[in-house]
Amino acid sequence: MSAHTSRRQRLRQATLGEIHSAARELLVEQGSAAVTINAVARRVGMSGPALYHYYASHDELVGAVTADFFRELVAAMEQARDARADAPIGERLPAVCRAMRAWAVAHPAEFGWIFASPVTAPNRRPDSARHQAALRFEQVLLDLTVELWGTRPFPVPDLAELPASLREQLATYSAAIDGRLPPEAAHVFLSCWIRLYGLLCMEVLHQLDFAYTDLEPVFEECLRDLVTALGLDDTAARQ
Repeated sequence: MSAHTSRRQRLRQATLGEIHSAARELLVEQGSAAVTINAVARRVGMSGPALYHYYASHDELVGAVTADFFRELVAAMEQARDARADAPIGERLPAVCRAMRAWAVAHPAEFGWIFASPVTAPNRRPDSARHQAALRFEQVLLDLTVELWGTRPFPVPDLAELPASLREQLATYSAAIDGRLPPEAAHVFLSCWIRLYGLLCMEVLHQLDFAYTDLEPVFEECLRDLVTALGLDDTAARQ
């Protein structure tokens, strides 16, 4: 690689960083509708058409910035996990979940951008930055659950008692994660994840403000219930 090429790439990366920062500022200050190609371009001092040299479309820009948010969230979760690398999983798992909530509560606009907006076609591609970052996010809690299943399997439902459509979907998901969890264990994992994530989304998007001013104790109660569902002592989940 020539020095000229290397310098050009550094300049391009620096410009991409400015574009991402501008998009984030607009999102936090004015909401997602304000994050347009022209608005981002103006904030970084270029024309709208010039920005298309970096991103072919608004959807592609949104996907790249969303990938940044995913990476930040994952880094916070992994830091909480790794800070307790020698602790039992009954301590690591709640710590990771709390780190997820802490980041989401501290960055509501970014969290809403990640989860409350539809995933457009360019960002569904397996090789897209957003897709890859989302997979890494999923992997954090999945890895912990797989570790738990491998060391002390948790209670699971009888597959025969589940609706046929659900059994089929669970089998498909189990295959998609290379069988790391059998369908019945995948059902427990997904059920726990849906409950925890659903509560967090409702908190960050202010869907429960009519009843609560502080959802931390509700989150903690949910976390203890999920730890118990995974066959762990809920005292380990208490702060």
